[in-house]
This record gives sequence, C-alpha cells and structure tokens, in this order.
Amino acid sequence: MKKILLTLAAVVLSAGLLSAQDLSQATETAKMANESLVAGNKALALTGFQEALAQAAACGADGEELVATCKGVIPNIMLSIAKDLIKEDKFDEALTQLDAVVAKAKEYGDADAAEEAATLIPQTMLVKAGDLLKVKDFAGAADLCQKALALDPDSGIIALRLGQALSGTGKVEEAVAAFETAAKNGQEEMANKQISNLYLKKAAAALKGAKYADAVAAATKAAEFGDNAQAFLVAGQASQKLGKNNDAIKHFEKYLEAAPKAKNANAIAFTVAALYQKAGNKAKAAEFYKKVVGDPQLGAQAKQQLDALK
Repeated sequence: MKKILLTLAAVVLSAGLLSAQDLSQATETAKMANESLVAGNKALALTGFQEALAQAAACGADGEELVATCKGVIPNIMLSIAKDLIKEDKFDEALTQLDAVVAKAKEYGDADAAEEAATLIPQTMLVKAGDLLKVKDFAGAADLCQKALALDPDSGIIALRLGQALSGTGKVEEAVAAFETAAKNGQEEMANKQISNLYLKKAAAALKGAKYADAVAAATKAAEFGDNAQAFLVAGQASQKLGKNNDAIKHFEKYLEAAPKAKNANAIAFTVAALYQKAGNKAKAAEFYKKVVGDPQLGAQAKQQLDALK
C-alpha cells in the first residue's frame, strides 16, 4: 500500500513539472508573438498568440491567466488585419476577415471588437459599391448596398448609393424608394435632387416618345422635389403639344423665372408672348414680346407683333 502511495505521488510530481514546462513554453510563445506584433508582422503575431492560447489551455487552471491574455489580444489583431485589407482595397478579403472578427470576438467576450467589426462591414460594402458604380456595375453595386442597408438600416449614405445603383439599372420606382429612405436619414437635399433628376429623365423620354400627358406628369413630379428648370421646360412643351396653352404658359413662365439667362430664354419668351396673343391677352403678349426685341434672330418678328398689337 505504501509503495502504491509513493508511486502516485511520483506521478503527481511528474505531472506538475510537465505542466510547468508546458506553461513556460506557452509563455515563451506568447512573448515571441508579441515581438512579432511590435515589429508589425501581424499575421505571424496572430499565429503565435493562437498557438500560445492552445498551449496555455492545455495547462488547465495554471494557464488560465495566459489564456485570458491571448483571448484579449487575438480579436484586435484580426481587426487590425481587416483594416489593413480595407486600406489596400481588398474588400472581399476584408469582409471575410471582419466576419471572422465578429465571430471570434463574440466567442472570447470582446464586445468592443465585435461592435467595431460589425460597424465596418456595411461601411466596407459601401466603399466597394462606390467602386462598382464608377465602372457602371450597377447591379453589383445595388446588391452590395442592399446587404449593407440591411445591416445598417438608418444609414442615409447607404440608401443614397442604393438609389444611384438602382437608377443605373433602370429601376426607377425602387430607386425613388431608396432615395426617400435616404432623405429620411439625413440626406434630404441630395436625395431630393436625385429623385428630381430621375423624374426629369422619365419626362424627357415621354416627351420624345410623344407621350405628352406622361411627360407633364413626370415633369411635375420632378419639380416637386427641387427647383428643376428643365422640368418646367418639358412640362411647358408637352402641355403645348396637348393644346393646353394656359398650362404651357404657366410652365414656361416658371422656366424663365428659374433660368432667366438660359440660351433659349428669348425663344421661350417669344413662345409665351405668342400664346398670350392667341389667348387674346394683348397686354401680357406685349410684355413678353418686349423682352426679345433686342434678340438678333427674333427681334424683328417681336417688333412686328408689337406693332400689330397696337
């Protein structure tokens, strides 16, 4: 019995010495990893701390302190590597790395690293989407922006980029919805300008296709979202084609107020004068003819009409 007890004691002593040796090795591994980190070799440092963590964990209770130290360092090294990838425009690799950071940080209880990585994911998607927009990959940019917006639904910037991408794909109504979301989240001025331009393009296409009622409707919407001089011009031209001269006058006058120095300002003023003359409003007709008497092309006709009105 005494011999058995002595044997057990020897085993325990041997295990203790082995644990101490393992912990010493784990500590040395962690020190080397830290030296790599100081030297700027983050990949080597990450591998070193991961090895030190595994070695320390094998030491049981004796290695708990070193385990905690490694767990506190690893997610932040991974996060730093992800940031470097973003700086190098390696967005796909960065996004994969950021996903790994979130998972590892949550596993190790590092809420700050997990939150920062989670915040960087939609921001990185947004930057990549911007690059895709530059090369006119509108579908790819829209897909990324939709994913980013799902992660950060209150981001006006992401919604704005989504609207631009959807606009490029020709999905006007979806683009308008995205811009409206952007407007609600701090990007009202830019979003409304984008919506106005979208409706203006739609109005111009309708006018070109002789869909005059549609042109007026779209141009009116464009004007609702901003001071869009061209929208008034298109609305005036389409109304004139529809024979709605009073509406045409109204739209043309707004155009002249918004763009008094436009190259075609005199031509539009002459048109307004002629429409007033046709409607029997001699005073307003004379007012607008007088605006163009100095025009080298229309001046002579304007004077003739003024004489006729007298």
